[in-house]
Amino acid sequence: MAANPSFDIVSKVDRQEADNALRQAQKELATRFDFRGTGAEIDWAGEEAVTIQAGTEDRAKAALEVFKEKLVKRNISLKSLDAGEPRASGKIFKIECKIVQGIDAEKAKAISKKIREEGPKGVQAQIQGDQLRVTGKKKDDLQAVIQLLKGADLGVALQFTNYR
Repeated sequence: MAANPSFDIVSKVDRQEADNALRQAQKELATRFDFRGTGAEIDWAGEEAVTIQAGTEDRAKAALEVFKEKLVKRNISLKSLDAGEPRASGKIFKIECKIVQGIDAEKAKAISKKIREEGPKGVQAQIQGDQLRVTGKKKDDLQAVIQLLKGADLGVALQFTNYR
């Protein structure tokens, strides 16, 4: 007898795509006329963090918008970007951004509860670290769960993997 169909719900960002978006934003900040002489820069600050800095608060916010545009063009959800407020650091303004990976425990519980309450009967969701495994008797039920979660705004970028 075959095992029940299942899939995983994860929240991951392709590091290479994020890096490409950052490089494109760097090029645009270097070449755009309205960023000349403002000291606008964007760079990695560790593995999962990005620092944006500029001479004025407005230019820092504009640089953040450029980065967001590049992320969207590379199919990275803006829910994966946690950007802080611009803060003065000497004569420059900095914005600290984090790229959010994984589903935290609170969100995982909320997703599991939503599947239990609104999903088809006979579908279970188990929390496994920073992801969820959803199993059911029929593949159609799993498809219904995917559509339910795509339609819901859960505040986290979700991907559906290992569909069997």
